[in-house]
Amino acid sequence: MIGYDNEPGKGDCRRESDREEPDALTTPEPLIKQLLAASRHRRALLAMLPASLAACAAPALTPPLPPRGTRLVLAPVDVARSRIIRIDVGLRPFRPAGFVVRSEPLGDKTVVHNYGHGGGGVTLSWGTAQLALEQPFPPARHCAVLGCGAVGLATARLLQEQGREVTIYAEHLPPETTSNVAGAQWWPSYVYDEAALTPRFRTQFVRAAHLAYHRFQTLPEADYGISWRRNYFVSATPFAESPPADRAMALADLCIECRTLDHRENPFRGFHVRQFDTMMIAPPIYLPAMMRAVREAGGRIVASRFNTPADILRLGESVVFNCTGLGARDLFGDFELIPVKGQLVVLLPQPEVTYNMVGDGIYAFPRYDGVLLGGTEQRGVWSLAPDQAEVTRVLAAQSSVFASLRSDRPTG
Repeated sequence: MIGYDNEPGKGDCRRESDREEPDALTTPEPLIKQLLAASRHRRALLAMLPASLAACAAPALTPPLPPRGTRLVLAPVDVARSRIIRIDVGLRPFRPAGFVVRSEPLGDKTVVHNYGHGGGGVTLSWGTAQLALEQPFPPARHCAVLGCGAVGLATARLLQEQGREVTIYAEHLPPETTSNVAGAQWWPSYVYDEAALTPRFRTQFVRAAHLAYHRFQTLPEADYGISWRRNYFVSATPFAESPPADRAMALADLCIECRTLDHRENPFRGFHVRQFDTMMIAPPIYLPAMMRAVREAGGRIVASRFNTPADILRLGESVVFNCTGLGARDLFGDFELIPVKGQLVVLLPQPEVTYNMVGDGIYAFPRYDGVLLGGTEQRGVWSLAPDQAEVTRVLAAQSSVFASLRSDRPTG
């Protein structure tokens, strides 16, 4: 604040904030000029303030990736048994012929199936949800969704976007779902067996992948725990010249920045490396955000167990979307559905590791809550107990890869 006065004993003076100085004024004109000048000066300072504050508060930008031909210098994952903070185990709902999306009558109800995604449940969730809504079912204002993992939640949200009222029924809610223990890198892996692939499923799979890929990009990154990440695929043997199976499946356009590193760039001594960029989804953030979205749109989530189709017939909704994952095996008698046990060895977080490593039978995904070391695929195993032999195998294989990282840059 700026002020002028002529308090007795002081004479004419000028006061700004807590400073005071003599200022003899004999006419109003100099006073008006000084007030205007002081006002302009303070407005200029205030105009500069937001930019100054922004400059102070802005985080340091991530340095750009080095140009082609420059060796990458990557922080290695510190692989040590002493750094293990937990071991997560889950059972992937796998069908050799791929996931099921179809509708069928059940008494006076219609059931729309959407299950059996193998290791691609989170990745494909929005895509197969859209396919499920395209199946024939009678018009219904109220719909039920069975299952509260990534697939069930995406199905519920799409139903709500169509203006339907939705209730999710599930025995297990996040964080107790298979989706919670997924590595959740966006890429549809371990979804089907090549030998069982049909042209019809091929078309369905490709469309679901593209739908999901684009839908994930519409979600607010911070709210849903989604981020882009560079991946390095590390192999002890040279890569084949022919395109991999996923490219033959018409997913090449989803493999962004995909190329083989030359010897000048490759930081993994003794390995061949390909890079590609894709999204990471953090289930501990994503799944609660999806549940909030369902509830904010008027949906209900009810803890409930279904042992037989008769339990479904007692529901009030006439259209039921079955997103029960492995539970569909017993509930609907689909015995092609089998468990594939997965296991994550989670190490202490390492914020300096900002990339994913995918190797021969292993992967490492750094996340805010720990570094996920995975690669376990045990078909037909129902046990949720940690497999210590697998822990030892994964740690040894990961140690071998990260020990090969070079910290030097090429000199010529």
